[in-house]
Amino acid sequence: MKLTYLGTAAAEGFPAVFCHCPYCCEARRLGGKNIRTRTQALLNTDLLIDLPADTYAHLLANRIEGDRIRYLLLTHEHQDHLYPDELKMRAGAYAHGMRAPELEVFCSRGVAARIGRAPLNTSLTVLAPYEEIALGGYRVTALPARHTENALIYLIEEGDRALLWAHDTGFFYPEVIDWLAERKVRLDAISLDCTHVELPIGDEGRHMGLPNIARLLSRLCERGTVTDATAVYINHFSHNANPLHERLVALASPLGYRVAYDGLSVTL
Repeated sequence: MKLTYLGTAAAEGFPAVFCHCPYCCEARRLGGKNIRTRTQALLNTDLLIDLPADTYAHLLANRIEGDRIRYLLLTHEHQDHLYPDELKMRAGAYAHGMRAPELEVFCSRGVAARIGRAPLNTSLTVLAPYEEIALGGYRVTALPARHTENALIYLIEEGDRALLWAHDTGFFYPEVIDWLAERKVRLDAISLDCTHVELPIGDEGRHMGLPNIARLLSRLCERGTVTDATAVYINHFSHNANPLHERLVALASPLGYRVAYDGLSVTL
């Protein structure tokens, strides 16, 4: 299973669109891994997670052939994760000779309502929390996120590999932790919301920072879902938290976490 981080920022990007704070100014000066677009990821060549307005730029920057993408998992309806008009580009005169003639989109009922009728060459399937589906060689389970009423996170399994994609969400609901333990899920990788980095936010909040992640991982380790072999990635950073890459690495490395950046590609 190959995971590519296409974007790693929160809604405003980093540097933020209209911001002139010291963090954003430094990110513009340094460039490189400090430039973060809105969060999105690709599994292998055919499973896309979320559809921000940055999607087109992501495909170009990573030399991704969009016509190969067969599946799209949507986490929630916020504009940095869903730009539904992009789906219209698979219809009519906008796209020819697609190797995946239909894009299969999966989301919660509330997100489906936001999209409305699926455009040509696109199908739309509503997933309920804890519903499992087979997508080609993938097994995907939708889990409820602590974010919005419509938000989902996804357990994605391929063969004997398991990834938990947890953006956007606060501290997991107890029933999600229980479900993972009862199903005896052993994660090879987990990608966790770290919007706030060191900024304080309670476990009832809609995002997380490093202290929340530490508490969550402790719970998941106790239940056997996360082990010493699990690769832990932090992602989805707000400009308010000063997510300069080297600073994040200095904070995360002693904890055993890996810092996602735009264009990072890893084989799980």
